Amino acid sequence: MPLLTQSDVLRHTIAALERTEIPYLVCGSVAAGALGEPRMTLDIDIALSLALSDVERLCAEFPSPEFYVSSITAQEAIRARKQFNVIHPETGNKVDFMMLGRDEWSRSQLERRLRVQLLPNLEGYSSSPEDVIISKMRYHREGGSEKHIRDSAGILAIQGTRLDRVYIKHWVDEFQLNDIWQAIETRADSAMSR
Repeated sequence: MPLLTQSDVLRHTIAALERTEIPYLVCGSVAAGALGEPRMTLDIDIALSLALSDVERLCAEFPSPEFYVSSITAQEAIRARKQFNVIHPETGNKVDFMMLGRDEWSRSQLERRLRVQLLPNLEGYSSSPEDVIISKMRYHREGGSEKHIRDSAGILAIQGTRLDRVYIKHWVDEFQLNDIWQAIETRADSAMSR
C-alpha cells in the first residue's frame, strides 16, 4: 500500500471536517499557496471553531494506528485557545489544528472564509487572502521568518485589485503591523514590475 502524501492527508482531513460539520478554515502556507504562489510546507495549518463536545467525533476520524491524535490534548487546546496536532506516524505528515479565538478578528476570519480549490479535485474552506496576509504579518512579527513576507507578497501580487485593502489596513493599524505591511507592498510591487 502506498504511503500517504501530504496531499492525501489534506484530502482526508477536509473530508473529515466536512463530514463532522465542524467549522474550519485552512490557513498558513497551504492557504497562501492556494491564493498566491505555491511552495513546499512541512505541515497543514487549519483553524477550527471546535467545542469540547466535538472532540471525540473529530478524533474518531483519525483512527489509530494510521494516525496519532490525543483527545486529552485536543480538550486542553480548546480550553487554552491553543493548538493540537494529528500526525501520520508512518510519514511524519502533520495537521496543526489551531483554535480560533473569541476576539473580533477570529470571528471575522470565520465569517470571511472562502470556498476555494485547495488541490486538484479538492475544494475546501480557506482563510480569505486578506486574513492570510494579516496572520502571516503577525507570525513574521513573532518570529521574523522571511517566508511570511514572501507568501504575503505572493498573495498580493496574484490577488491584486481583488484584495480588500481597507480591511487589511484596519487590522494592520489594530495590530501595529505598518512596517511589515510596507515591506510586503514593496516586495509585491518589485515582483510585479519585473
